[in-house]
Amino acid sequence: MLFHEIYSSYYHTAASVLRVAVRGNLTGKELNSLVQEHAFGESLLTIPDGLKGEKWRLLHKDLSTPLEQEPAMPLTVLEKRWMKAVLLDPRIRLFNPDMTGLEDVAPLFTPDMTVYYDRYSDGDDYQNPDYVRHFQTILQALRENRNLYISFESRLHAQPKLVVTPYYLEYSEKDDRFRLVAAGWKRRWVINLSRITECRFAHRDEPMPLSAATTDTVTFELEDRRNALDRVLLHFSHLEKETKRLDGRRYRVTIKYDRQDETEMVIRILSFGSVIRVTEPESFISLLCERIDRQKQLAAFLPGESDADSVPDREKK
Repeated sequence: MLFHEIYSSYYHTAASVLRVAVRGNLTGKELNSLVQEHAFGESLLTIPDGLKGEKWRLLHKDLSTPLEQEPAMPLTVLEKRWMKAVLLDPRIRLFNPDMTGLEDVAPLFTPDMTVYYDRYSDGDDYQNPDYVRHFQTILQALRENRNLYISFESRLHAQPKLVVTPYYLEYSEKDDRFRLVAAGWKRRWVINLSRITECRFAHRDEPMPLSAATTDTVTFELEDRRNALDRVLLHFSHLEKETKRLDGRRYRVTIKYDRQDETEMVIRILSFGSVIRVTEPESFISLLCERIDRQKQLAAFLPGESDADSVPDREKK
């Protein structure tokens, strides 16, 4: 176990109840509400009775407490080392996390110890000063509900310049890129942050409505080998889906996704190999076949060192 059981949800729940009790305004209704908020459903059967009973002796019958000070939950050295390791991730550092108190703590691991599979090697440069500045400007605009003036380089090498209302940032695990989803010019914009050349606050204050994303669906049959069903449902947990059992080990899964993420969906489905067989639509099946053919062609270059070096980074796996 990485962390001690004393820092589990049960202890945090008891601490939240005792903090209110120390202030002298704990009621039975609030006690149950705090337990429901911080613990599990069945905890209502154990934690309130434990706090009020003779076993724990932390609350009197009138819900007052013998404690004179609010309970504190100090971090262990191991927890601090874990936090330091997580906060060293360049993506998290974009959010300017507070690292006070961790200055002299050695990280449990460093970013260079992490090996990623099935991810493009030319993701965003999270340490580029312009990228960091654009990211933090967008983040501030989201928090303050402000519009942005943005200029970026499109895939066709055009340079659109427009005022947009930012709605949220999304991260693509396969691409290793952040994207801004915004509204502007009566349409929905999804802009890679790495393509932004200028980003500043706009004078226009009226927010523009965000139109619905254009979605498609893909349907595949899944054979539950090597815990495939659990892995697929977890992998696509953030997407709307419908799962139907066909027989003992076979399932039909239909997933709805944003059309702009179609290439990523192709790659993600291919990563499950033979346990998945896509049945519709035909257009998606064609994309799978094209992707497999391209991988075969690229694989033919791998034995020759010079040929392998000529393959673009975005095609290396």
